[in-house]
Amino acid sequence: MPSPIAIFHDVCLTYPGATGPALNRLALSVQSGDFLGLLGPNGAGKTTAISVLCGLLRPDSGEVSCLDLGYASGGGSIRQGLGLVPQEIALYPTLTARENLAFVGRMYGMHGRRLTARLDTCLGAVGLADAADRPIQTYSGGMKRRANLAAGLLHQPRLLVLDEPTVGVDAQSRSAILELLSELNRQGTTIIHATHYMEEIERTCGRAAVIDQGRIIADGSPAELVARHPGCATLQDVFMRLTGRQFRDA
Repeated sequence: MPSPIAIFHDVCLTYPGATGPALNRLALSVQSGDFLGLLGPNGAGKTTAISVLCGLLRPDSGEVSCLDLGYASGGGSIRQGLGLVPQEIALYPTLTARENLAFVGRMYGMHGRRLTARLDTCLGAVGLADAADRPIQTYSGGMKRRANLAAGLLHQPRLLVLDEPTVGVDAQSRSAILELLSELNRQGTTIIHATHYMEEIERTCGRAAVIDQGRIIADGSPAELVARHPGCATLQDVFMRLTGRQFRDA
């Protein structure tokens, strides 16, 4: 039976000056080998949860473990086994894709033939081998997203965490990214994929968790979630029933 690779236990976090918590006793266990889609309206807590899991934010209370370690004792080891693809493009625009990835690789202690081989593999996997020596600032939005993904994959993480990795990209880039993620999961990489796109979850994820007001309010396979809610034909129907139809982008 798969063991948990990431655990949130009653995690709470309130930003200074906020009227309510961003995470409110968040409880979630991610099993090794999962492909988990994390769904939620704007402000529901998706990015905050990811930031806590990746050690970028410290919770006010509760416990977070990742790769069988807690950040108090094993932060360095966690980061070696964790890959983060953030919502913003985390690349230097004046450097080429190859230079950006080489910089990232060296931060993970990679060098020599291993680094060169991984650069070629990752750039090829995201379809950027022919554009590898062009500055990132010359890339289209879809190409930047794919380069961002390559940077997160470079050190072959056990757990890959993605925050809206396909925002603003064309259908071809989105399809390529989703196919790559599915293949990585088949090869054993555990993936947490935060997105607004229901069709991405239905296409790729074996499990979906809905977060709202800082708590998990539904968890199961997409088919199970639909089956639990009579009158709902799709995951989007379930999502709208659970989270409401009011605007959340204020």
